[in-house]
Amino acid sequence: MTAAAPLEGWTHTYSGKVRDLYVPDGSASTAGLGDVVLVVASDRVSAYDHVLSPGIPGKGVVLTQLSLWWFEQLADLVPNHVVSTEVPAAVAGRAMVCRRLEMFPVECVARGYLTGSGLAEYRVSGSVTGIALPAGLVDGSRLPEPIFTPATKAELGAHDENVPFDSVVALVGADTAEALRSLTLAVYGRAEAIARERGVILADTKLEFGTDPATGAITLGDEVLTPDSSRFWPADEWRPGRAQPSVDKQVLRDWLTSPASGWDRAGDATPPSLPADVVARTRDRYLDAYERLTGTTLSV
Repeated sequence: MTAAAPLEGWTHTYSGKVRDLYVPDGSASTAGLGDVVLVVASDRVSAYDHVLSPGIPGKGVVLTQLSLWWFEQLADLVPNHVVSTEVPAAVAGRAMVCRRLEMFPVECVARGYLTGSGLAEYRVSGSVTGIALPAGLVDGSRLPEPIFTPATKAELGAHDENVPFDSVVALVGADTAEALRSLTLAVYGRAEAIARERGVILADTKLEFGTDPATGAITLGDEVLTPDSSRFWPADEWRPGRAQPSVDKQVLRDWLTSPASGWDRAGDATPPSLPADVVARTRDRYLDAYERLTGTTLSV
């Protein structure tokens, strides 16, 4: 993984699969900001719990700018962690100054359509995280209503695990679990309607919430409704019963699991380097998602 770049006024504290986190170093340039963190979205890309090489040029800008756009669309539903977009020039466009939250140890997933790990679970049990679903559903089927299918957060390099709602209750308590489910489904409902107006199906999405220590409010953190955390499908190409065309990083996942990559997902080997055409097509999907959803273009 590429080392995080030094930034004047900030001290690097952590790097995840995609993001680098910094805290104020106490110098004059960041004095008075309070308990905040600088969240920098890199161009790194991950799939199947591996960080891949090379990255996707401009991806970090797309993730940040699309998240900021969605935070605005959702502001009346739930507060978010963004404090400022005034960031060091070296990371302009791809970074946000955010309130530090006490994050819940739960990936809050909403599904309106059946695919991915939800489809795999359904094929075995007829349910997803203990929620029984009608018989006869196929890849891409629209569910009778959106469902909350949480997962436990995994360490870097490990796989998130889908869990029943009772497991969330055990982790955070009944009241908080109910609030997380309600907020997740409210955000999905708003975003699904907005996306559909723009000819895009929001099949599913993953959200992260935390508590704002200053107010005690449950607050939306991390990124939101990006091609990294969501599945977006062109509405006019939706055909249940097959893998759906997408405007997210599915093109990259598809290549990794194809004979062309030569990689065995079940083995111990690290994934191969991404070919230039896969990098270019993935980049195009990220930009396409941004432009379809926001109605504006992005220069990266």
